Amino acid sequence: MRPSACMANDRALGGAILGGSILGIIVYGVLLYFWATIILEITAFLGVVVLLGILGWIGWTMATTPPPEPMPEMAGTAGQAPAAPSAPAAGTDKKPSA
Repeated sequence: MRPSACMANDRALGGAILGGSILGIIVYGVLLYFWATIILEITAFLGVVVLLGILGWIGWTMATTPPPEPMPEMAGTAGQAPAAPSAPAAGTDKKPSA
């Protein structure tokens, strides 16, 4: 597929998403005008369901994913503190004489 054709498809999809979002906002506003209480209750319920669903998915993923295998070059250094940089040798901090 040519890059220009792919860009045109992406732009068309983006335009469709934008149009659908604007239409959704208008429909939501009309529904709020006529049935405010029930629409707000449904919205709050769906918001909580989505939030808790995402948190549950994260927890499930963390609980079921095996720990990563240790890297071979790191296997011998597990639990050791990184080495501190060495101090400069004595007499190297003098300024050069002119």
